[in-house]
Amino acid sequence: MSQVQILPPAFTEIGCFNGWLKATIGWSILLLGCTSMRIIAMADTHTLHRRVVVPDGDVLVFAGDMGGYGEIQELVAFNKWLGTLPHKHKIVIAGNHDWCFAKQRKPSEEILTNATYLQDSAVTIDDVSFYGSPWQPEFCDWAFMLPRSSEQLNLCWSKIPTGIDVLITHTAPHGILDVARGHHVGCEILRVALKRIRPKIHIFGHLHSSYGRDEIDGITLMNVSVCNEEYEIVNKPQEITYNATA
Repeated sequence: MSQVQILPPAFTEIGCFNGWLKATIGWSILLLGCTSMRIIAMADTHTLHRRVVVPDGDVLVFAGDMGGYGEIQELVAFNKWLGTLPHKHKIVIAGNHDWCFAKQRKPSEEILTNATYLQDSAVTIDDVSFYGSPWQPEFCDWAFMLPRSSEQLNLCWSKIPTGIDVLITHTAPHGILDVARGHHVGCEILRVALKRIRPKIHIFGHLHSSYGRDEIDGITLMNVSVCNEEYEIVNKPQEITYNATA
């Protein structure tokens, strides 16, 4: 590495000092080592993925509901579409419409050749850890549903390691970007579990009418559903840059 000389500030010139300070901080980050990762996140395309304009980035995260009825043919089409995208890394979890993963997990994972599938599991990319889980409090009779406030849901969230960098779930935590038909319908147990897990970023979808972003207790929370309640593509994938110091 070539040596870099940082000159002392001219304290009589505030502007010069500010410039010197910015340069010093910048070089300090480089010397310490820092991973800057551009994450593109989306969910709930419901077979309409080709209508979405997806920005380029380092990692594409898909937070569930690629399908309509969860048929294998839908997964084949989704995987083919993923193969056209330029992102070096792609991560996918299932949602309540993705029956193929609930009923035929192994064959479905074999079909999904253009992404890493996470189901109660984790992957690390360039020192950034991702954990994905498809479970949600039950309503109607869809895939990956468990009784609300049940021990089964508690067990699912208890598997998530503390300090994971990026948490990906299909459901929202209760009370955060989780309104459907005027009611908060996110998972109460997941909301409590976030206090232990402390992810830097939490990405989810599922609730089409609550697209957006919030920051609570140092966690960036993102509902990345691109569909509205009429299953029309109306929202853009969200982008976030994550800086991880080595």
